[in-house]
Amino acid sequence: MKAPIFIVGCPRSGTSFLYLLLLSAGGLAECSGTSDFLRIVMDAVASKQGADRWIDSTPTNIPHMLRIKRDFPEARFVHIIRDARDVALSLDKRGWSRPLPWQKEKGLLAAGLYWEWIVRKGRKYGSMVGPHYMEVRYEELVSNARQSLAALSNFIQHDLDYGRIQRASVGSVKNPLTSFKEELTEERFTPVGRWREKFPPVELLRFESLVGNYLQELGYSLSSAEAAMHQSLAAKGMRLAYGLYYETKQWAKVNTPLSRMMVNYSAVLIDK
Repeated sequence: MKAPIFIVGCPRSGTSFLYLLLLSAGGLAECSGTSDFLRIVMDAVASKQGADRWIDSTPTNIPHMLRIKRDFPEARFVHIIRDARDVALSLDKRGWSRPLPWQKEKGLLAAGLYWEWIVRKGRKYGSMVGPHYMEVRYEELVSNARQSLAALSNFIQHDLDYGRIQRASVGSVKNPLTSFKEELTEERFTPVGRWREKFPPVELLRFESLVGNYLQELGYSLSSAEAAMHQSLAAKGMRLAYGLYYETKQWAKVNTPLSRMMVNYSAVLIDK
């Protein structure tokens, strides 16, 4: 079999968009869940179709990257990274920010802390995976898809012809999978930098004081030069509390017997 591909990243970072770009490249049998996966595998075995590759786009597989690597030594990991401010807006819009019970009004801040935690985790594990790991920036994928896909094509060793992708345009490649449906009626749909118009100014300062240092480390500029230096005692306490919460939650998911049985490998087979 050719090496399987795992697309990972913070939810709402563009994992589905990248997955569907690859699906649009052609030569794939689509799979929407466990039952479809089993059907495709059994059909392939029965008819000797010779399917030799599959791709998974579960963003929260990041905590399981090392275990996946043990199970699939030749796997390729593609980590898509997006500006935390746009991610947080999207997570909060969908009600996925999940702040601690006593901080329900801090959904955007909780989303930012989760973004930093999972992106750091993905990059840490990526460094341990070595040459089988690649990072893709959502902003570059949107603004310069041809160049981004060319680099990705070399990494996964699969032809990602941009013209063919545009003609096929599977799923959100043609119809954006956005939390902001109202923008689809506007003349120009712009998923990059949405935070500049939609992020509440007071919340933005607090947000950047929490995760601004890491945003800058990744090359994203801040709205205020003083934001990253303005970490209050409360902000530090919040970082500590959420960091402990996410680490504990991850430990439970990775180490309990039930979690070891439930790792989600929803997939797509890619024909030879």
